[in-house]
Amino acid sequence: MIFIIQSFEGGTMKGVKPNPRIHFYLKLIGMLIIAAVLNLAPQANALTWSQVLERARGQTVDWFMWGGFPATNAYVNGYVVPRVRELYGVKLRQVPVKDISEIVSKLLVEQQAGKNEGGEVDLMWINGENFRTCKKNNLLYGPFADRLPNQKLVDWTRPSVYNDFGEPVQGLESPWGSAQVVMIYDSRRIPSPPQTMGDLLDWIRKHPGRFTYPAPPDFTGSVFVRHIFYHVSGDAASWQGEFDEKRFEEAEKKTYMLLKEIAPGLWRQGMTYPENPIRLAHLLADGEVDFAISYHPAEASKMILDGLYPETVRTFVFKEGTISNTHFVAIPFNAAAKEGAMVVADFLISPEAQLKKADPEVWGDFPAIDIERLDATWQEKFNSLPRGIATLSDRELQTHQLPEPPSEILIRLEKGWEKHVLKKR
Repeated sequence: MIFIIQSFEGGTMKGVKPNPRIHFYLKLIGMLIIAAVLNLAPQANALTWSQVLERARGQTVDWFMWGGFPATNAYVNGYVVPRVRELYGVKLRQVPVKDISEIVSKLLVEQQAGKNEGGEVDLMWINGENFRTCKKNNLLYGPFADRLPNQKLVDWTRPSVYNDFGEPVQGLESPWGSAQVVMIYDSRRIPSPPQTMGDLLDWIRKHPGRFTYPAPPDFTGSVFVRHIFYHVSGDAASWQGEFDEKRFEEAEKKTYMLLKEIAPGLWRQGMTYPENPIRLAHLLADGEVDFAISYHPAEASKMILDGLYPETVRTFVFKEGTISNTHFVAIPFNAAAKEGAMVVADFLISPEAQLKKADPEVWGDFPAIDIERLDATWQEKFNSLPRGIATLSDRELQTHQLPEPPSEILIRLEKGWEKHVLKKR
């Protein structure tokens, strides 16, 4: 075929007059054949799942992730690592890092250097600003999440799943756990807690000195500020679209005004704030305040078991919802073991792995999958897990979720709080 094409390219073939139409079709056919030959070795995104499993067997997957939480490390190394080797022949290695942004920077350098294959990072745990940076700079492989068999168990309509801090996921990440803000209180002192943010603000005004929140940029303190931001702007969902600078500035101004208004009625007249949620938990336990805030829905129950909180402590979420986010895994553009990484990502959202992770004795992390999509046997296993007396049901939590705002809003609110609220006191 190549010979024929080349002969016509020269304009002559022995005994044959050149025909432009035949020349064109022969050339086209030749190009199609060449293209087919070049694609005999399909990429991961062109493989069936059976082929992905076949290629993954024997691969080593290096999972770069934040290593600062012992329960997470124990879950990954004590359970996930041996299970993916047993089930799929994949060797998984956890690579703990202090800040995943360092890995994002590493990928940017490799991209600029043209290292498009054989990268050191096969899988990474990313969220928020790091995900936005990766997506903006084409540092991620995919979309791949929609090709995972277990993705059918994920409710992709949940705001915290289809958006990662306001950035559409678009199949470039796969979820593997979730977190949601809960308010913690002692039912013995507060038999009927506030049901909305507006109610809580009224309660604060009527009970001076009995409420506070950690100082941003602590993430728990920052999320309270974001709740105030949503309260004054009136609509959490609208901030997931295109950023409106003028609208943001107006909502931002109202946020700081409200926070400054309630500050004199906070613990210690708002002249100081607890440095982290642990300190806030101790203030609640000691009776100095009546509420605490947590990103971990099962934290109050664990605190009761640990003896810090009395058995009368409970949790609630606002009727309008509380901010929720999802933790994701992603595959870099130049990962050496893309198929193995996909297999690990799929296993992480399997009923087995999600149940193990949700066990309070293992980690207690909340599922990334929709329990109601499971069969009756698996639903019963999840429902029979010991949740603790202060932990809300999955249904109660999942039906009262608000999305995180875009990363840009989070960063600006944290800086603005320090400038306009803290220093104005």
